[in-house]
Amino acid sequence: MLGVFGVGQVVWSIVWLTVFLMWIMLLFQVFADIFRSPDLGGFAKAAWALFAIITPYLGVLVYLILRGGKMRARQQEAFLEQEDEFRRYVQRVATPSAADELARLAELRDRGVIDADDFALLKAKVLH
Repeated sequence: MLGVFGVGQVVWSIVWLTVFLMWIMLLFQVFADIFRSPDLGGFAKAAWALFAIITPYLGVLVYLILRGGKMRARQQEAFLEQEDEFRRYVQRVATPSAADELARLAELRDRGVIDADDFALLKAKVLH
């Protein structure tokens, strides 16, 4: 069934493929961090990128040793910033505007669900 390859060779190939894919993911993370980093100037970014391209394994290893802690901090900062933007977006979309709320209250008043006193009370809450 496996043809020329034995089970051990297939397992070994899967292990090496997994390690290679993990390294590729790490390489992309390093490149993203190089270009996301605000404390590096253009020349430093170009130098790190060339170092990682010319000597990929050594470049990534040296980058992680020298700037790994800052890399994690920048990723956390970017994550928190994205989370805050998402929360603001959800609040903006999910929270009706005062005009929408007043229109809904007016519709409830017109249908007789609430009376004029309730409308005035709820309108004061919406406007303040």
